[in-house]
This record gives sequence, structure tokens and C-alpha cells, in this order.
Amino acid sequence: MGPMRITVFRRLMADEFGPGRAQVLARDHVLSGLGGRTVDQALTAGIPAKEIWREVCDAFDVPAERR
Repeated sequence: MGPMRITVFRRLMADEFGPGRAQVLARDHVLSGLGGRTVDQALTAGIPAKEIWREVCDAFDVPAERR
């Protein structure tokens, strides 16, 4: 599979956590797997959205069928 678009990533976040909570998590929750960055910081730093999604899924125990 190729790279994930940021719009697809944002939709996955909203579908999994709800639109409001997804925004708060992206802005405020620091993930050690992203080098101590938030999702928004990681995206700004150029970390691929697919890699960020994997870290979010691991951190929040998202079931495999929704990854």
C-alpha cells in the first residue's frame, strides 16, 4: 500500500474517536512512538500519516479490523 493522505488520516481519526475528541487527541496527546510529539506536531514534522496512524492505533488499542 502507498502513502496515506492526511485527509484520509483525519477521517480515520474522526471515525474512531469522534470529530471533537479526534481534534483534541491530535493537538494534545503526546505519543512516545512519535518521538514525544503530538499527531499535529508529527504531521508538521513530515512524519508519514500512515506511520502516525499506526502509532495512534497502538497507543489506543484500536482493533486490527479498524487499522
